Formats: sequence, structure tokens, C-alpha cells
Amino acid sequence: MAPKNESILSSMKKLLGIVPEYEAFDDQILLYINTAFSVLHQLGVGPEEGFEIADKSTTWEKIVSAPRLNMIQTYVGMKVKVMFDPPASSFALDALNKQITDYEWRITSEVACYGQ
Repeated sequence: MAPKNESILSSMKKLLGIVPEYEAFDDQILLYINTAFSVLHQLGVGPEEGFEIADKSTTWEKIVSAPRLNMIQTYVGMKVKVMFDPPASSFALDALNKQITDYEWRITSEVACYGQ
């Protein structure tokens, strides 16, 4: 899990095996991060108007409002991984998609029970 004061974009690049200084894929990665945040918004996470990032200046503390929602970082990472660099094996892809579905259920349940 990335520290809450770490850049969302930088932490996603590290997860993908890309050094934060390499910017060739930033636009694509930002698109996928914001897609994951759109899904999270539909799950009840984030501000009413939605949440998006535009560069490496936005940190996790802007969206992860409570320790019980730390799973959001893992969820966004898995979603970005599937969209940017999916596993070559269909078995690995299926397993990752099942984990994503599990996290979606857990996030929805957490927000329904305790709010964000």
C-alpha cells in the first residue's frame, strides 16, 4: 500500500513497473486511473461531483478518507493493471477480474454500512 501522501500517478506507475520519471505513458495511465475513479464513484466512494486526477500532484489522501477504505488503492491498481497491461494468461486475467469483483463488493458493503 502506498503512503497516503504519495502521488496516485507515481504509485500506479511503480505498480506497473514504470519509473515515475518516465512520462511516455502518463496520458494513458491517467485515463485508466480516472476510469477506476468513475467506477468507485458509482460504488459510492468520493465526492458527490466525482473525482479525477490530471497529473502527479494528487495524492491518495484526497480520495482515501478513512483507513477502512485503504483497499481503494489496491482496487485502483488492479483496475489500471487490467486495462494497461493485462496478464497474458487467461487464467491470471480471470483471477485478477475475480479479485476486482470481490473488492467492488467489499467497497460497496463498507460504504453502505459506514459511509465514506
